[in-house]
Amino acid sequence: MEYIRITAGPYEFRAVFENAAPKTVAVFRSLLPYRQKLIHVRWSGEGLWIPLGETDFGLGWENHTAHPSAGQILLYPGGISETEILFCYGGVSFASKMGSLAANHFLTIVEGTENLRALGELVLWKGAQDVVFEVR
Repeated sequence: MEYIRITAGPYEFRAVFENAAPKTVAVFRSLLPYRQKLIHVRWSGEGLWIPLGETDFGLGWENHTAHPSAGQILLYPGGISETEILFCYGGVSFASKMGSLAANHFLTIVEGTENLRALGELVLWKGAQDVVFEVR
């Protein structure tokens, strides 16, 4: 099984790709190693996000959800709101100022979940944190 190492702020996580989202996985895999900043969500609850503006990956909906669980990572392909990656650390009801949204669940954290809340609170209270996704 292929694992993705995610280093976010001072924390490290191990994640696996979701077979139910093969197109989204292929797009994200083509970006690896992927470096960005995580900021706290504005509308969705206990989540972090990577805003991607008008980026068009040519994706539709697959394995999409509006109510992801802690440790799930989603890609919203754009449309009603801007393209983004959503990194869930607690209760999330995915939304924008336009209302409820659904996004493609393509990656799930399987190790390090005990640090998800600490990461979320770090970003909430201290601001943006570096994040790196890489194959390991």
